Amino acid sequence: MIVELTATAEADLESIGDYIARDNPQRARSFLRDLYRSCMELADMPEAWPVVPRHERHGIRRRVHGRYLIFYRIGIDRITVLHVLNGAMDVDGILFPGG
Repeated sequence: MIVELTATAEADLESIGDYIARDNPQRARSFLRDLYRSCMELADMPEAWPVVPRHERHGIRRRVHGRYLIFYRIGIDRITVLHVLNGAMDVDGILFPGG
């Protein structure tokens, strides 16, 4: 399967990298490389990670990578990464505005 990142997910990754780089630019590069790899590895076993609880009807799954959550949807021929967010954020409010 093909894994594609939405523009929003790419912006999330850039924001994460910028945040980490303020203290440690080298770690920002290596962490983003690992986080991106976790996104791409979704192609190997896309159903290995659970659907977001309480929002099953949306079909959005999440994979944990340290403090970050990779949110994605499985399509017929591709996996679409929707967001990459820090777990401390208001994830429900970002993913499901209005409930």
